[in-house]
Amino acid sequence: MAAPGLTTVADASLLHVLRRLELIEARVRAAVARRRTTDPETDDRFRGLYISQAHVDRLLAEKSAPPPPDAGAAQAREDIEATADAAEREGADPRLRRLARNFRLDEIDVELLLIAMAPDVDARFERLYGYLQDDVSRRRASVGLGLELCGLPLSSAYARSRLAPGAPLVDECLVLVEETERPVLTRSLRVPDRVAAHLLGSDIRDPVVAALAYECEQAMPAQAATLVRWMRRDDVRLAYVRERPGSSGAALAASAFAQVGRPTLALDLERLRPEDDLPMVAALTAREAGLTGAGVVAGPIEVLIARGLPAVRAFSEMPATVILVGARTWDPAWARDVPFICEAPIPDAAHRAELWRRNLNGDTPPGLDLAGTMAQFRLTAEQVHRAARAARMEAHAREAPLDEDELKAGARAQNAAGLERLARRIQPAVRFADLVLPPDTMAQLRELLTRARYREQVLDVWKMGGPSARRRGLTALFAGPSGTGKTMAAEVLAGELGLDLYTVDLATVVDKYVGETEKNLDRIFAEAERVNGVILFDEADALFGKRSEVSDAHDRYANVEVAYLLQRMELFDGIAILATNLRANLDEAFTRRLDSLVDFPEPEEEYRRQLWERTLGTAMPRAGDLDLSFLAESFQLAGGAIRNIVVAAAYAAAEHASPLSMAHLIRATQREYLKMGRLCVESEFGPYYHLLAEPATAP
Repeated sequence: MAAPGLTTVADASLLHVLRRLELIEARVRAAVARRRTTDPETDDRFRGLYISQAHVDRLLAEKSAPPPPDAGAAQAREDIEATADAAEREGADPRLRRLARNFRLDEIDVELLLIAMAPDVDARFERLYGYLQDDVSRRRASVGLGLELCGLPLSSAYARSRLAPGAPLVDECLVLVEETERPVLTRSLRVPDRVAAHLLGSDIRDPVVAALAYECEQAMPAQAATLVRWMRRDDVRLAYVRERPGSSGAALAASAFAQVGRPTLALDLERLRPEDDLPMVAALTAREAGLTGAGVVAGPIEVLIARGLPAVRAFSEMPATVILVGARTWDPAWARDVPFICEAPIPDAAHRAELWRRNLNGDTPPGLDLAGTMAQFRLTAEQVHRAARAARMEAHAREAPLDEDELKAGARAQNAAGLERLARRIQPAVRFADLVLPPDTMAQLRELLTRARYREQVLDVWKMGGPSARRRGLTALFAGPSGTGKTMAAEVLAGELGLDLYTVDLATVVDKYVGETEKNLDRIFAEAERVNGVILFDEADALFGKRSEVSDAHDRYANVEVAYLLQRMELFDGIAILATNLRANLDEAFTRRLDSLVDFPEPEEEYRRQLWERTLGTAMPRAGDLDLSFLAESFQLAGGAIRNIVVAAAYAAAEHASPLSMAHLIRATQREYLKMGRLCVESEFGPYYHLLAEPATAP
C-alpha cells in the first residue's frame, strides 16, 4: 500500500500512516483465510443475501474467540515505529503520532481508527469488509469486526468501551459509530473526512469551523505576560478574558499562544447562524484544535449567552484549551471548571503607535508622529491591521504616497454600523478657520481639543485621575441661542481629531412607554463606546432637564430618566457634546460631570460682517451694490439665520440669471424675519425699506 516514492523527511508522516495500514491489511488477509477454512459456501453467488441451513449449523458450532497473537505482526509494528522515531529525530512530525498524543489515545484506539479509516484510503477494504461480515451491502467495518481485527474478545467491557460515549475516539469525533438502532457489534464505524484527510497530509479545515475562523492579529507580547504564565502551567484548559472598549481579548490570547509555541484557532461567534447546532460546532472546534495542536479563542461570549446556558457550556467545557472573550463579567454558572480570569489591557498611545508601525510595513508617512496623531483612535490590534490595509489601498488607488488623512480615514472605516441606526453620522468637512466666534469661545474650543488629544497621557501615564477615578470620558456643554454655531463647532472638533460626528436623533430615543427611553439611551451609549467618534446630543435639555418635585407617577419616571443619564454619563468612556439653547433648563448635577462649558453668544457686528462674507463665498457672482457693512450693522442675526438668508437670495438670483444683489438679500431677510416672528421696521431696513414693497423682478 505504501508508495515507494515517499522517502523524504517531509513524506515521513504519510509513509507512517500507509505502513500502519499495511498491518491492517495483513490482519484482514488473515481473517479472510480463517473464514475460508470454515466456510463451505465460498462459491455461492448469493452469499450474504440469505442464510442457508449449513450456514446456521456452522454458526452454532463456532465459538467466538479472538485469534492468537501474531508475533510477526508485533515485530513489524515495532520496526515501523522505530522508523518513525528516526524520522522525528530528523525533524519530521508524524501526524498519526501527534493525533494520538493530542487526543490521549491508547494503541488500541489507534488500531480501531486505522481499521475504520482503511476503506477511505484503499477501496479494496470495502469488499473485504463486506465478505468478512457476510453482507455485501456493509462496506465499512462494524464494531464487532473492528474488535476482532484488533484481537480483542467481543464480550470484553474494556474493548467495547473504546467505541462507546466517554471514549476519546467517540467524544472527540474521530470515529463515528453509526446505525445506533442496530445491536452494538453490528454498528458501522466511519472516520470523518476531515480526520482521514488530516492523517494523509491535508490542512483544509472542517467547513463548519472554517466558516467561523479568522486570522487573529496579535497584541504586543508584553501585554500578554500574565496569560503566558497561566499557559505554562500543567492544568490549563479554560480562561476568560474580559474586554473593554479599545481592547481585544482575542489578540491578547493569540499573542500568548504564539509565545508558548502554539497556533491559534480564532472563532468569530457572531458568524453563527440561527440553525447551527452549537454542541456540534463546539465538538468540531475541539477536534480541529486537537488535530493541529492549536489553542481555541472564541468570542464574543454575549452571542452564546443569547442562546442560553447550554450554548455557553458547550464551548466552555469543550475538551481543548479554550479562551473565551467578552465584555460581560464571568458567571460561575457558565462552566464546571474554575477559569483563569484576566482583563484585556487597553493599549496606550505608544503601544498603538507600535501596532501601526508593524502593520504599515515601513510605509509610515515621513515626519508623522503616530503616537500623537492616532492617539484618539482606540483600535484593537485587528482593527489597526484592517485600518492600515484600507489606508494603503486608498493611497494605491490615488497613486500617491500614504498620508495622515488616509490613515485617519482607514481608522474611521473600522467603526461599527450599529450607532448609525440610532444617530446620524456626519463626516466633518469644516475646520477652525471656518468658525467665526469670539476669542474666548475659540480658546475654550481649543482647550477642549487639547483635552481630547492628551487625555490618555494625563489619565493613564500621569495617573491624574487618581486611583478611585472611574470616569475617562470627555463631556462638554455648548450653550447658546439657535444658529450661533454649536453644531458646527462640534463638527470642527470631530474633524480636528479625525473622527466622525454622530448626532443623536431624539425621535429614536424618547419613548412614551416606561423604561424604553432608558433602554434606547443605553444602546446609544454602548454603541458609542464601540466607535471612534464624537457623539452630539442636540437640544440636550429635552433629555438632560431638571428633576422636579414628585407629584405623580409621570414626575417620578421623568426623574428616573435624568438619574439614569447622570449615572451613565459618569461611566461613558467616549467624547460627548451636549448642545442646548436653554442652559438654565439643564439639571445642575450635570455641571460636575462636564469637562467644559462653552458659551456661544449672539455675534457682535464685526463677527456678523465676517459671517456675511464667509457665507457668500467666492464662487457666486455679486452685483456692485452689495453693502455687507450695512447688513452686519442693521440686522442682529446669528450665523444660522445669515446662512438661510444668503441661500434664499442665491435661489432668487439664479431664477433671474443675474448676480446676487442687495435687493435679493433684503427680500430674503424679510422672509427670515417673518419666520422668526420679528417685525420688519424702517429703522432697521433703512434706505432699502422700499424694496420690501416692490415685486421680486430681475434687477
